[in-house]
Amino acid sequence: MTDAFDPETLAFYQGNAADYAAWSKHRHLRLNQFLALLPAGAAILELGCGAGADSAHMLAQGFDVRPTDGSPQMAAQAALKLGRPVETLLFHQLDAEALYEGVWANACLLHVPRDQLGDVLARVRRALKPGGLFYASYKAGDGEGRDKLARYYNYPSEDWLRERYAEAGTWSSLAIEANRDVGYDNEAVTILHVTAQKAN
Repeated sequence: MTDAFDPETLAFYQGNAADYAAWSKHRHLRLNQFLALLPAGAAILELGCGAGADSAHMLAQGFDVRPTDGSPQMAAQAALKLGRPVETLLFHQLDAEALYEGVWANACLLHVPRDQLGDVLARVRRALKPGGLFYASYKAGDGEGRDKLARYYNYPSEDWLRERYAEAGTWSSLAIEANRDVGYDNEAVTILHVTAQKAN
């Protein structure tokens, strides 16, 4: 398959890792809601961990977390925060099978090329144990494009996302919520928050 990342976007995070780490917001409302649905000490894979704030929060709550990021420079920033090695992992390299109770992918799968998202979602689903929980967030839109920082976004609609998740396999539940937020580029956007549970 084609590599499930955009080279320009990856280059942005590699070249701006320290600045992005300093900007990263540490808001954990949705993360806490996600964690409350998991068993104590659950094994969690974090994709696109960025500066490591969410992984740090999960580790502090006693969860068994595997933090990963596609950019070696961002992984290094996270390692500094966490005091432990952080693995560089591109989405299409995920080959785990039934290892995790949860997968947390905050503001990262929104960079996956549209024609590759279905495959990445299938890989995430395969990595989950039966009944496992998966969270991901996306910037809403009506087709792929770039922001003013030249980062690629797949800009999905809710219906398009539901189709991609359905293609990835069977979920016992799939919920999508939307809210407005402001990104690193200072542009207001609608964020789609998707929580899916793998069927038993």
